[in-house]
Amino acid sequence: MRRVAIVQSSYIPWKGYFDLINLADELILLDSVQFTRRDWRNRNRIKTPQGVRWLTIPVASKGRYHQRIDEVEVEDTGWAKRHWRTLVQHYTAAPCFSTVRERVEPLFLEGEATRLTEINRRLLNGLCTVLGIRTPITRDTDYELRGARSERLLALCLQARATHYLSGPSARSYLEEERFAEHEIQVEWMDYSGYPRYPQLHPPFEHGVSVLDLLFNTGGEAPSYMKSFGAGVERSR
Repeated sequence: MRRVAIVQSSYIPWKGYFDLINLADELILLDSVQFTRRDWRNRNRIKTPQGVRWLTIPVASKGRYHQRIDEVEVEDTGWAKRHWRTLVQHYTAAPCFSTVRERVEPLFLEGEATRLTEINRRLLNGLCTVLGIRTPITRDTDYELRGARSERLLALCLQARATHYLSGPSARSYLEEERFAEHEIQVEWMDYSGYPRYPQLHPPFEHGVSVLDLLFNTGGEAPSYMKSFGAGVERSR
């Protein structure tokens, strides 16, 4: 069995994104598709005493309405230092901040990439290492790109020798499962419900924040609050 997941890159995404990675034998970043503004590609949320706050990478998008994700350039290279200062400000009091900091801080302060896709991939690889996830992360442009939507996903799965395609639930609205079945590829759907709560600063509790929140609050115990590391893995067919 070989399970492949295909998803657009996201900036410091939530724990469910990393569960998807951990359950796959290969994650293919689908960044040859159009960049969408005000989406998860260049922003995510953290907890603060004043509530949930967005961290957004400023990107050049004016007049570039049809650019692909892997074409998007950062507009202000000082974003990483600002984001890290914000994380320090709001998570210094978190129980595991000091132990996790030495592994996460370099991911923000030592990178030199100016393209969004490269920044996201660097952070994804680094955070996977912190979580103990060893799934290789590749790019869709490593393969021959054919078709759109279901056809493109199927072509990538075939080239990656997938027997199972693992997808997030939002794709149910357009994915043509019968096309995959014709090639003996079984589609599996992630179930993001039922996550346990963890000790989190600044109540009320919020699941939909960056995985950094989980790491700063629980450190090495983070995998025990994720679904892919235990017997309670949820996938539907």
